Amino acid sequence: MGLFDFIRSELIDIIQWMDDSRETMVYRFVRHDNEIKNGAKLIVREGQVAVFVNEGEAQGHVDTRLFEPADTFEPGTYTLETKNLPLLSTLMGWKYGFDSPFKAEVYFFNTTRFVDQKWGTPNPIMLRDPEFGPVRLRAFGSYSLKIKHAPTLLKELVGTNSTFEIGDISDQLRNIVVTRFTDVLGESKIPVLDLAANYDDLGRFITERMKGEFEEYGLQLTKLLISNISLPPAVEEALDKRSSMGIIGNLQQYAQYQAAEAIGKAGDNQNSTLAAGMALGAGFGAANQMAGLFGQQPQPAPAAPPPPPQKTYHLAVNGQTLGPYDLNALRTQMQSGHLKRETLVWSEGMAGWTAAGQVAELNSLFGAMPPPPPPPIG
Repeated sequence: MGLFDFIRSELIDIIQWMDDSRETMVYRFVRHDNEIKNGAKLIVREGQVAVFVNEGEAQGHVDTRLFEPADTFEPGTYTLETKNLPLLSTLMGWKYGFDSPFKAEVYFFNTTRFVDQKWGTPNPIMLRDPEFGPVRLRAFGSYSLKIKHAPTLLKELVGTNSTFEIGDISDQLRNIVVTRFTDVLGESKIPVLDLAANYDDLGRFITERMKGEFEEYGLQLTKLLISNISLPPAVEEALDKRSSMGIIGNLQQYAQYQAAEAIGKAGDNQNSTLAAGMALGAGFGAANQMAGLFGQQPQPAPAAPPPPPQKTYHLAVNGQTLGPYDLNALRTQMQSGHLKRETLVWSEGMAGWTAAGQVAELNSLFGAMPPPPPPPIG
């Protein structure tokens, strides 16, 4: 660097930080030999605060005409003078060859929120569930934070670093979140199936629980969100099967419904009758198998109703009433000669005695009889 460029850099009197990065939390202003000139302008933008460090110690401002007593400079524009800062400017140190015995550093802090910081359990959490017994859970989510007290962050984490990004502390903060989440989840004893309904309450409770630990670093945890709490894949698969059976309900009715659906589809085939019979048999077979697997006895097929009773008749033979006889017994009476076409018969529902040949139901008996033989020829 030439002498003119060096002198020109020393005459620059604006101290500011212009950065559009969303990851940088702290930035140390770069200055030749960390020297601040008398009358320099300090510009602190919205979403920033500035902290002065003189000879390794954070400084506040003491001249109440220009600044309120504080450890940090809030957003605004300030004029820096040796009478209100314990610093000497380079111009006053020319006799030392631009080597002032008083050094100062300016740190800018990004006070906007750092959002969408991911967290998750590296290993499953072992818990005892009141319904499923011992279970393993994984959890994932995000959180947001901001700088609450810049001097504390500078002292505890930044140190002499020229820049400090959110990634430099994300692992530590993530471990805090996972540890406190595990504690709260174990203490809550909320059943696994009810966790989804309590994500918001758990998030607020964990945020309050971790408030003090974040403040130890000069930070503020503004929000913690739980995106998902999940079971191991094998357990989720078993739970899905259990839910499916609950939705199906009555196994036999479900199998009958499936069989009916199969019959309807089979009707579109050319061999619809055969296909329908096969589908119906398969449906009932599946119902019996499923019922046996789940400790249910297969329902027997309904018994056929008994055949209707045969009608019986009484016979009037030689002044006596014989019977009652069904059709099979009447055939026997006909063979013995007691029943002829002119024999009077009666059955329940008939108005009176009627010749057997005039009763329609008995005509079949006489129709089967051969006609009388013809008379002999001369």
